[in-house]
Amino acid sequence: MNPADLATVWAVMKWPLAACLVFPPLLLYMGLHVIKREVIFVDLALAQVATLGTCVALLMGYHFNDQITFWISLGITFLGAALFSWSRSSRQHQVPQEAIIGITFVVAAAGVILLLSRVSGGKEELEYLLTGDILNVSADDVGHRSVLFMGLAAFYGTFHSRFAQISSSPDEAVAQGLHVRVWDFLFYAAFALVVVSFVRIAGVLLTFAYLIVPAVCAVMLAASWKSRLIVGGVISAIASFTGLYASYRLDLPTGASIVVACGLLLILTNVFVAVRGGRSA
Repeated sequence: MNPADLATVWAVMKWPLAACLVFPPLLLYMGLHVIKREVIFVDLALAQVATLGTCVALLMGYHFNDQITFWISLGITFLGAALFSWSRSSRQHQVPQEAIIGITFVVAAAGVILLLSRVSGGKEELEYLLTGDILNVSADDVGHRSVLFMGLAAFYGTFHSRFAQISSSPDEAVAQGLHVRVWDFLFYAAFALVVVSFVRIAGVLLTFAYLIVPAVCAVMLAASWKSRLIVGGVISAIASFTGLYASYRLDLPTGASIVVACGLLLILTNVFVAVRGGRSA
């Protein structure tokens, strides 16, 4: 590739690349918690609830990029966060939390279809909400979300020990006097804020891929929180570079390319673990 081609690639891809390198580490951290809690589809459910909130705003006549659309979507997603924090107390209920999450996803997905059927250009809006537009992310998008994500990373880092204990041993946390429902709501509320912010530029599918696939690979390859964050960060970075490059060279949808790259890396990780004979320490 000659210097002129490299300059063209850089001009087109610099901000999408920045978004795909700066934001996924926080998504990875949340994904590790999701795996610990064994609620794999909670992120997809929250992303779908966020999409439902956006559809409500569109039906009310607001544009996708209006600030009020963000707040309506976030408010509805907070309701989902409250539901999930309440349903976590499975010791007192016969219905497992995963069932509540699955029902929430299905109902939100159906609601999105119904609402968009009443919006002009609903089919195009649905495709946009699913796949996002990461290729057209701007410097302002990256800058504003970077500040938000750094603040949320500081929040999770400050209370990591409590969140980790609740994710791993909720009964022990209760025995030690922690208000699990309160901390769960704080966890899911911050989770919702991350999801709503990232879905608006990346879509539901890419958000889910960044949340889960690097975390699953990291759990397969490493044991500690620190090593899993490092391994997962490398996995998400490789998927980002691969997907963006394939998108540019082959003229493919960018978000879908990164999702497929994540899937291929998961397959390679499975093969590596099978050949090696287990997870490394």
